[in-house]
Amino acid sequence: MAKVHPNTEENCVDSIEVDAGGRKDKSRVLTVWRKSLLFGCRGFTVFDEEGNLVFRVDNYGSGRAGEIVLMDAAGKPLLTIRRKKLSLGENWKVYNGEDAVDPLYSVKKKYASRLRAKAALARVADCRRRGGCGAAAGYEVEGSYYRRSCTVYDERRRAVAEVRRKEAARGVGFGDDVYCLVVQPAADACLAMAVVVVLDQMFRSRISLIKD
Repeated sequence: MAKVHPNTEENCVDSIEVDAGGRKDKSRVLTVWRKSLLFGCRGFTVFDEEGNLVFRVDNYGSGRAGEIVLMDAAGKPLLTIRRKKLSLGENWKVYNGEDAVDPLYSVKKKYASRLRAKAALARVADCRRRGGCGAAAGYEVEGSYYRRSCTVYDERRRAVAEVRRKEAARGVGFGDDVYCLVVQPAADACLAMAVVVVLDQMFRSRISLIKD
């Protein structure tokens, strides 16, 4: 397997610059590794372009059922992701830190429609806005997580984050467990990674990170 840590020979995406009020801002390119660095754990390890650890998910097999915690490099809980039980369709709630009340976001799985050119994967609603978790405004995720090719759009149809395959030098592939998360300058990288974690649970082809 090719080296996971980012370096100049690896390719996620061409350098992207966004003009923000006369200032050139580059999109943030993260390398997502679907593996925990801790022995006996299942999870994610996320690096920035310099190879620094940014996010981690370390879910022990004995962890709380239906719950995933997204942490920073030091292990501080940033967001807690919980699956909503007894709901129509697959629905996940995203909470601040380790809170269990007042969710920040709701992520609901969407099912393919023949009327849409791109496959709709999920809808992300901001629970703090008017209408709560059922608010019409929010984000839409389209594409194919299975192929590691999907995009998160805001309510104005602007791409704010994207999952892409990762290749090393000379076209050596990393497989499905190592890929890129490209986050636009104004977007929340923490929320984008939480959406990736939920997509992995919704469309996983292998063992889940949590107990049912």
